[in-house]
Amino acid sequence: MRRSFKFLLRPTSKQAAAFARCLEDHRQLYNAALEHRRTAYRKAGVAVRYGEQSAELKHIRADDPGGQGRWSFSSQQATLRRLDKAYRAFFDRVKAGRTPGLPRFRGRGWFDTVEWPKDGDGCRWDCQPEHPTAAFVRLQGVGHVRVHRHRRVLGTVKTISVKREGARWFVVLSRDDVPAHTLPATGAVADIDMGVASLATTSDGDHLDNQRHLATSASRLAAAQRNLAGRKRGSKRRGKAVARVAALHAKVRRQRLDAAHKAALALVRGYDVIVHETLNVAGMTRRAAPKPDGEGGYLPNRQAAKSGLNKSILDAGWSAFLTILSHKAESAGRQLIAVNPANTSRTCSRCGHCAKDNRVTQAVFRCTGCGFCAHADVNAAINILRAGLALREAAQAA
Repeated sequence: MRRSFKFLLRPTSKQAAAFARCLEDHRQLYNAALEHRRTAYRKAGVAVRYGEQSAELKHIRADDPGGQGRWSFSSQQATLRRLDKAYRAFFDRVKAGRTPGLPRFRGRGWFDTVEWPKDGDGCRWDCQPEHPTAAFVRLQGVGHVRVHRHRRVLGTVKTISVKREGARWFVVLSRDDVPAHTLPATGAVADIDMGVASLATTSDGDHLDNQRHLATSASRLAAAQRNLAGRKRGSKRRGKAVARVAALHAKVRRQRLDAAHKAALALVRGYDVIVHETLNVAGMTRRAAPKPDGEGGYLPNRQAAKSGLNKSILDAGWSAFLTILSHKAESAGRQLIAVNPANTSRTCSRCGHCAKDNRVTQAVFRCTGCGFCAHADVNAAINILRAGLALREAAQAA
């Protein structure tokens, strides 16, 4: 399996300054390559490819030995591939008929990662087995940087990335051949129904708590953002206010990921087969489309109410939770099944009657056909579990 390991870096002040210069030079390279592509197409109708820009790197490095020439050639190639990937995604959206969105120039706050695509080429992961927590990463132009290695690193290093998050620096190791840790069989099967009141509800009736980290930090975030709004652009105080807002958002993100890891681990330890809904979170949280009234105005579309629901869904972190659950299930040897959630909340798990009126409230399900009454999320979870087991049996029969 391929897995990523993220560790906090402990750079000296000089190394932190070198990291900042490395990010800035790679950002300028990205923007210059983007300008090259745009200008060539606009003035000559020529499409510039990655191979041509990569071939020019040798001359760019020779002309600027104190700038671009300081850094690893392979890391600069990875930056050019990043731009090429953005263009491929742009053309894929054009072919699919979606809003294209041209690749954009990256400002100072929108370029925070540099990648080295091969261990040993401009970078080196140096782990010391005799010391359980001692590790270093060696980077061309930066030096020998200490790593806070809080857990064991398994597998073979493929790529090394350095990422800036606020005032902190992290190293991300992508590793192949990471061994699986198969857990003993429990014989239990469960489904999870994603929600807002509870992060997830199992078919056994258990509820995973939705801790609403963003809502909990809302007052502190509002105060920090009001303070930011009153600061003069370009001032040191504004920079400190920006850092404060970023730190609060980073804390919410870490809390959400921590809760998702713990909830996913509890499910993986308790069940051999886990069935979940296939959710299009991006579509569910999309802004409501305006409805013209035919007289130059617009009809009410309940956007204000939907924006509150969208915020609650994003605060719950459904996508991150399901991604983490899939990775943990694969590592533990558990089976994860995704099913279509259509009408699972409207269908009676006892008699199969499907009607909109069956869902009395957000929490109460009462079948209009047979009178069966249950918690709405538990009823939906049972329906999803049946659909998942049916898919499993069909796959085994095939």
